Amino acid sequence: MTETKKRYFTESELKEMGAESVKLIEKAIDAGDLEKAKKLAHRMYSEYLSTHNIFWDWLISTLGFIQEELGDEAVYRSMYRAFESLTALADAYRNQDAGQKAKLLAAGFRGHLTPVVVEEDDEKFTIMMTPCGSGGRAIASKGYETGKFAKIKKPQKMTFGKKDFPIYCAHCALQDIIPMETGGYPLWVMEDPENVGVEPCKFYIYKNPDDIPVRFYERFGLKKPAPKSTKYNS
Repeated sequence: MTETKKRYFTESELKEMGAESVKLIEKAIDAGDLEKAKKLAHRMYSEYLSTHNIFWDWLISTLGFIQEELGDEAVYRSMYRAFESLTALADAYRNQDAGQKAKLLAAGFRGHLTPVVVEEDDEKFTIMMTPCGSGGRAIASKGYETGKFAKIKKPQKMTFGKKDFPIYCAHCALQDIIPMETGGYPLWVMEDPENVGVEPCKFYIYKNPDDIPVRFYERFGLKKPAPKSTKYNS
């Protein structure tokens, strides 16, 4: 191939190419160029979405490899170990009041770049991704239908008792199980729908953890702890 001294970009263009999108958005707004700011906002969304999807593709493939080589129990233990490393984060979350917990969980779900529904009643908050930007997006990609992604064939606690369960979605059960086993109370509880990934999963944050129905413990073979005397903020 013949060498060429052709320049593809100016120095200014190269500098902008390497700048953080959020900084460029702020600069465009300050300059009054709202159309450019909108374009940059969409660019930033696309940049993060592509990275987000690559990482769940990578993770699902890794879980599938663990299952193929070592079986379902190894999948469970690998996810358990991963969540154990987040103990400090879980403890910090646990120490917040219910309203702050709802704000933090909604913020986490918005990180999946999908609309979030937040509802409140006297007893609890209900938070849903609509549609699910995590496991639901993987299901919508048809990766499970084509065999690219593995499923957990046998019903067990990490599949909420369902068969042929999307392997990535099993992490949701661990998010309930580990806090229950280590701290007595979950950080939140998840209501799995009939059609996982198609219908929205409902995440409940109870204002008083003692009000969490016993069924959310029993489905994992766990016992609901005795009520605490401490009153929780609503």
